Amino acid sequence: MKNNKFRCFAVVITSLLSSVYCLSQQTVLPRSNPIPDFPPVAAEHSVAMGEPSDFEEVKMSFPIAEGIFEPSWESIHEHYGEYPAWLREAKFGFWVHFGPQASGMSGDWYAKRMYEKGETAYNNHIRDFGHPATEGCGYKDVLREWNPEKYDPKRLVKIYRDAGARFLFIQGVHHDNFDLWDSQFQPWNSVNMGPRRDLLSEWASAVREAKMRFGVTFHHEYTWWWWESAFRSDTDGLYAGVQYDGKLVYSKPSGKWWEKYDLRMLYGPNFREYEGIGVRRWAPEKGIFINHQEYAYWYATNWALRILDVINKYDPDFIYTDGNDVQPFSGRESGTGYKCDAAQRVIASYYNQALRNRGVTDVFSIVKFHPAGRRGIVTTFEDRFPDDIKTDQAWIGENPVGDWYYGPDFVYDAGAVIRFLLECVSRDGCYAVSIPIRPDGTLEPACEQMLSEIGAWMKINSAGIYGSKAWKKLGEGKNGQLQVLPAGKIGRKLADFKFCNDDFRFTEGKDGHLYAYCMTVPEAGDELTIESLGSANGEYVNNTVKSVELLGCKRKLRWKQEADALHITYPADINLKTAVCFRVRLK
Repeated sequence: MKNNKFRCFAVVITSLLSSVYCLSQQTVLPRSNPIPDFPPVAAEHSVAMGEPSDFEEVKMSFPIAEGIFEPSWESIHEHYGEYPAWLREAKFGFWVHFGPQASGMSGDWYAKRMYEKGETAYNNHIRDFGHPATEGCGYKDVLREWNPEKYDPKRLVKIYRDAGARFLFIQGVHHDNFDLWDSQFQPWNSVNMGPRRDLLSEWASAVREAKMRFGVTFHHEYTWWWWESAFRSDTDGLYAGVQYDGKLVYSKPSGKWWEKYDLRMLYGPNFREYEGIGVRRWAPEKGIFINHQEYAYWYATNWALRILDVINKYDPDFIYTDGNDVQPFSGRESGTGYKCDAAQRVIASYYNQALRNRGVTDVFSIVKFHPAGRRGIVTTFEDRFPDDIKTDQAWIGENPVGDWYYGPDFVYDAGAVIRFLLECVSRDGCYAVSIPIRPDGTLEPACEQMLSEIGAWMKINSAGIYGSKAWKKLGEGKNGQLQVLPAGKIGRKLADFKFCNDDFRFTEGKDGHLYAYCMTVPEAGDELTIESLGSANGEYVNNTVKSVELLGCKRKLRWKQEADALHITYPADINLKTAVCFRVRLK
């Protein structure tokens, strides 16, 4: 009873604190419209989805903040202006990709794959929670029990800042459809059940206290096709043919704990009647849910109102919509199901509200795979970075340590994170890495050690990171061949990748000097050659080198600029790690 009273008190306090961030002029949002009735379910894979190119884009009608930004990509491009200076200054950030799916300790997409026989998540769920076809063992029940008692955003923010991060991606809702704030439009949220805490409010307070920036991420566009697995059943064994708990959305609960939350708001309808749903392991092919148009309109509206609710309550510095097409709700790729302008309306409203309340549009929106050449939209590169310098749009490289949700036996390697950062900043991008948080809300000791090592490196070498931009050339390698860190998650492959003394990445610091990062640590007495800085190389160097210094070393270096290259002798008795940086001043 005391714990419950404390939880309720904590919710009240965090709600009051969140009001501090809510500027006076908010977008007036409606009450949530009732979810429409689901139509009868047709036989599996018996319905062909509609062709998106034949489907006229639906113009949504939910309210938005008024202003110069109209709900079209053209208007957003026309009125946006320059990207916020703080993004270039920050450069390095962390992902807070944490929610109830961490309970499964099975990596990413646990909630979907706990219903997919043969998946690790399925086996782990049976081991830890029970069979998903039995009473009390569905994902809804995981949500009820989830309580990360040791989750401390303020402590984590300090750890992340000490490690060099200057901005955070904070998950608002993942594909599982569970909102991690005091959500006005989704009763399945972290205040109503589970931890009974407004987690976004706690993060917003901690980030602002640390004088950092933060964005909120929204992954619920996937949700309606993503949850098809909850409507499956085992094909063999003891529970063959016993449908999982998704079936409960078609019944009237009586006396069940979830009765007041409406299970339809979590799992949605059974879309397995459509061809292509549940066939591929990842996203289904393109298509329109032709039998669910009323629901699709409702869902796109609800999707948008939840984002606008967060903007009203927490005033984030950016918002992020997950996906694998040029915009949410395109009817193609991750936008399967509907085609509408919900994303344009949300972003226009966000920018109008920011301009009205902040006086400037120093916020931005991230839409993965959004085409270059349009201002106002930032894109990301998941698990990778561009081949060359990319200046036609602002972008952020992103990947997780281990996986996007916690799992055992992750490889925690500071060197892999640092080198991925260098690959991004040398190409004129930023970098955000996801740090795995255990189900109780803590970090593994090896993870904290990794973050400490990253922070120590950043204290020495960040002059060429924060506020930097790409130089004339991103780097160089042996015999003119650029050796590049492999794409992928931070794991053994990236940790074991070897660079040599010839491998450099370049940036131009905000002080105007050139920073040359050697991607490894040379031995004492090694001669390093940077061919791009040879006096005869007029393509890159128009001036002679005035001075060269090694960051973290107070002694003068032995160096000489010759026609073929800049030659540097690496000093003895210097205890530097991972990658070393030379500041090169040109006359």
